Amino acid sequence: MDFAYTPEDEAFRTELRDWLSTSVAEFEHEPVPEIAGMTRQYARRKAWQRKMAEGGWAAINWPKELGGRDATLMQNVIYSQEMAKAKTPGIFNTNGIWQIGPMIIRWGTQEQKDRWLHGILYAEEHWCQGFSEPEAGSDLANLRLLAVRDGNHYVLDGQKIWCTTAHYAKWGLFLVRSDPTAIERGAKHEGITALIVDLTVPGITATPITDIVGEESFCLVTFDNARVPAAYRLGNEGEGWLVAMGTLTSERVGTAGLSITMKSELDNVVEWARTHNPGALADPELRDRLARAYTQIELTRLLNVRALSKVLKGEKGWPEVQIAKLQWSHLAQTLAELQVDLLGPAGLLARGGPDAVDRGQWTRLYSYQRYTSIGAGTTQVQKNIIADRAIKLPRK
Repeated sequence: MDFAYTPEDEAFRTELRDWLSTSVAEFEHEPVPEIAGMTRQYARRKAWQRKMAEGGWAAINWPKELGGRDATLMQNVIYSQEMAKAKTPGIFNTNGIWQIGPMIIRWGTQEQKDRWLHGILYAEEHWCQGFSEPEAGSDLANLRLLAVRDGNHYVLDGQKIWCTTAHYAKWGLFLVRSDPTAIERGAKHEGITALIVDLTVPGITATPITDIVGEESFCLVTFDNARVPAAYRLGNEGEGWLVAMGTLTSERVGTAGLSITMKSELDNVVEWARTHNPGALADPELRDRLARAYTQIELTRLLNVRALSKVLKGEKGWPEVQIAKLQWSHLAQTLAELQVDLLGPAGLLARGGPDAVDRGQWTRLYSYQRYTSIGAGTTQVQKNIIADRAIKLPRK
């Protein structure tokens, strides 16, 4: 494919860069609203996303008539680059903007679009996604959260786990088992239905899980006789696997797309090292690791562009999406280790300390990036897909 920027792409970059140069500076001087039960970071992201939506920059892949920009492949790349350079606060409704919103646009009724898209776009309500389950392992099709039809409602019983920010969410997209016989029949991909769930109704409890760095962004969500209107179903009953594949493809492309910001982050660490540990930049081994890292960052960027290209064309995302996600997982952990080594003793200073480099985020990432082997598709599953569909290794 052609990786060159068209005049339209350059105009897109100029418009975005000009908007960011003004808006980020303005936002830094705006007070962060205090929201009960929400950390200052998420409250700040909520305010920032609303500002982006008002400027037409929150959901660039959405259709123009729905507040988006119908962005092209290269405009997505430009968007990630410029957001990283401007060091923006981040999106409040990441799941809603990049995954759930596009699925509502694709699968939803007009009533569903009218009900939910505006709130997603303007960060009026937070959204989460519920796929993984405590007993399902890495195989999504093993899900067992039971949904029994009762008139105009589904009654839900079971659990979901690793639901990011479910304790902040008003709404979520959940996959449920509407046909409990499917697994027994050896047809586990059948009988799965996608439901939009109001997480504030009786019978639903979101319990935060403390992670390795002491944060609580993941949740265990328990359903106990919770009632969800059948009108909240996304797609037809039993079509949940189709909805899930589109959602997961968008998630994995978005996750792999973080590689676009990695070069900027590594550049920042090199500058910190010049101040706090200059001898590291003369060390032959560290210089070799730096060179390899920059090479791998460029490889990952190109893999991501190739994967995103297929998705935006409506083509099947495998194996490019899986390769890009696998590469991102490896590189995220490799960079976390390299960044701490470059900073030397200063890299051990944790968040909260008065002398912590860059607020201690590099020490945090050293531990936190372990999740990239699991989040958005485990490493083992991605390798199996690549072996099966890309290399076409024989099955035992």
